[in-house]
Amino acid sequence: MKLEVRGLRKTFGENEVLHGISFSVESGSALGLLGRNGAGKTTTIRILMDVFKSTGGTVLLDGKPFQPKQYHIGYLPEERGLYPKKTVSEQLIYLGMLRGLSAKEAKEKMRWWLERMGVTEYENRKLETLSKGNQQKVQLAQTLICNPDIIILDEPFSGLDPVNSQILKDVIKEQIRDGKLVIFSSHQMSYVEEFCEDIAILNHGEVVLSGDLREIKREFGRDRLALSSLDESTSDLARRLNDMFSDLLEVEKVKKDRVIIRKKHPDNKNAILSRLLEQDVDLEFFGLYEPSLNDIFVEKAGDEA
Repeated sequence: MKLEVRGLRKTFGENEVLHGISFSVESGSALGLLGRNGAGKTTTIRILMDVFKSTGGTVLLDGKPFQPKQYHIGYLPEERGLYPKKTVSEQLIYLGMLRGLSAKEAKEKMRWWLERMGVTEYENRKLETLSKGNQQKVQLAQTLICNPDIIILDEPFSGLDPVNSQILKDVIKEQIRDGKLVIFSSHQMSYVEEFCEDIAILNHGEVVLSGDLREIKREFGRDRLALSSLDESTSDLARRLNDMFSDLLEVEKVKKDRVIIRKKHPDNKNAILSRLLEQDVDLEFFGLYEPSLNDIFVEKAGDEA
């Protein structure tokens, strides 16, 4: 399956909050839908879920208008929605039946997913008695209980310790390998980098960057180098570079462990290295700069930070 969002617009009263959002994602892969609070992610997701109607644009599945009610969609919202005073088992069974499973199937799926999540001992406990991490695992169980074709995960790792995070990571990777279509939204960029081949960054209701993450990183690293010295801090190294190498480079960013520079000419790499060695700079690291997704996100969506 291929889900395509084309020119999506949404207006509330006189306020347009989505200004022509476009992206696509295919089965067996995950799209990272990123943006700061208020960027338009939740509105986009709610349109995909048919909670909101769009003002303009189209959503297509395999080239035809997408009808959400015709597909199993597993949705994990950022604001959790299970019933704290109900037992884990009764609400998972209820939600499974609500999505078309028989009582027997819902019970079997409930037990299978609780075992997969490592929380079988809480089957007959009220949800409010569980830790936040175990509640989150139950939330993911209810998202997947109907074997959805499309999975939308909004901040799935919120509040999880490393052990529980690993369980969820394994489960999500299994879903991708099984050919599910996954849309993944999170402010934790390391998880997005781990799961997603493609990203779409929203800012003020517009897609400001989208595409293959590896290609985006390669493009953002173009003409940039990273370096550090054994005998001086990055701030001291940056000052020396500005003073002595301004004809070859410009200092773009000073990090704790690296100075990021931009070459003034594509062929300057060897000239820069030769000059550094001539000036007795004791290099610890010198190489191509590969930005993190966090660096890219801040550059494209951090205008109000």
